[in-house]
Order: sequence, then C-alpha cells, then structure tokens
Amino acid sequence: MSQGVGVVGVYVRDQDEALDFYVNKLGFKVHTDAKNGDYRWLTVQHPEQPSFQLGLFKPAPPTMDAATAVTVSEIVAKGAMPPLVLIVNDCRAASEAMKSKGVEFTQKPVERFGAVDASFRDPSGNGWKLIQAR
Repeated sequence: MSQGVGVVGVYVRDQDEALDFYVNKLGFKVHTDAKNGDYRWLTVQHPEQPSFQLGLFKPAPPTMDAATAVTVSEIVAKGAMPPLVLIVNDCRAASEAMKSKGVEFTQKPVERFGAVDASFRDPSGNGWKLIQAR
C-alpha cells in the first residue's frame, strides 16, 4: 500500500552550489547527504514539511550514460523543466526576503487568478513559482 510521495528530484549542475542555494537562500534543511563512490544522494527539505524531501541530483553515470547526462544538463539550464511551486503566506514579502539573499527573480510578484505569484530560477536553471496561499 502506498504511503505517498517522499522524494521529488531535480537535476542540478553542481550539487554543492545547489545545496548552498536551497539551504542558505531558500531556507531548506539538509536531510541526507551520502556518497557512494562518485554518486551522491543529496536531499533537502522545507522546515515546515518534514515528511517530504527534494532531491538535488546531478545527471551523471551510473543513473544515465554520459551523453544523456550532457543533454539533460543542457535542457535544465535552458529552463525547460516544469516549474516547482513554493507556497508562502505573503508572496511580496517572501520575494523581497529571498532577493535580499541573492535570489534572482524572473517575474516580480503579480496578482492573478485570485492569488499573488512570482517566478525565480535556481542556479542550474530549474524554474520555481512562488505562490501566495489563499
């Protein structure tokens, strides 16, 4: 019987750079950082969602061949992956706090569809929507 989703992964070009971004700029906490040879299982979690982890995975062997890893990295860098969504109580305040920590926004907060949202990307190119809870 299923217990729900525990880890959702994003591809990152550099795991140390991603770790710094997600922990020091977005406020996530390290859950697991384990190495097995060249492979690194790195997950973080939002402090208010302890049962859910975000995997910061580098596209590389042994999970894919080297040519595929290059292609995946290029696709991520172009921002072609679907956006992730971070729910906040106040989108404008959250975006200002994140900007003060160096997060670069691709869309300032705007009101639409009955909510306020903004967009930013992580250092690898993964898109995020910052959406104010209703």
